[in-house]
Amino acid sequence: MGPVSRRDQIKLSEEELRELLGEERIAVVSSLGLRGWPHSMPLWFVPREETIWIWTYAKSQKVRNLERDPRTTVLVEAGRSYEELRGVMIESEAVIHRDFETVLGFAEELTVRYAEGISTIEGDAKAALEAQAPKRVAISFPALRTATWDHRKLGGTY
Repeated sequence: MGPVSRRDQIKLSEEELRELLGEERIAVVSSLGLRGWPHSMPLWFVPREETIWIWTYAKSQKVRNLERDPRTTVLVEAGRSYEELRGVMIESEAVIHRDFETVLGFAEELTVRYAEGISTIEGDAKAALEAQAPKRVAISFPALRTATWDHRKLGGTY
């Protein structure tokens, strides 16, 4: 058996990937614009069984791009120096969810994830999400190809 590649040395395990997605708060979603240039936007996300989900305005540029061409790359990364970098890059064909119940349910899940100290959405907050949901879509990014890395596993050697 040959030597272990550096690529294999720095891969995240499934548990490490779940931990990263649970801790980090921003996913950069890249779609292809009308002129073929990448369009990259930072978005809040929720990992659902390792599939990243976001919500956004139905008329946004990223949605128009994904309607035209669902190919996308999603990046979640952490670390302030090269030695600390860890992350995941997911190539996907985005799935746009438009039905009210799916969008509202996801909006509630996203709000609970990002709001401090709450576990449910009720009252005025729920009414606000219900008013927003018809203008929004939820988008899931099922992985077709995934690359992960954790430079901390290199122990300071490159």
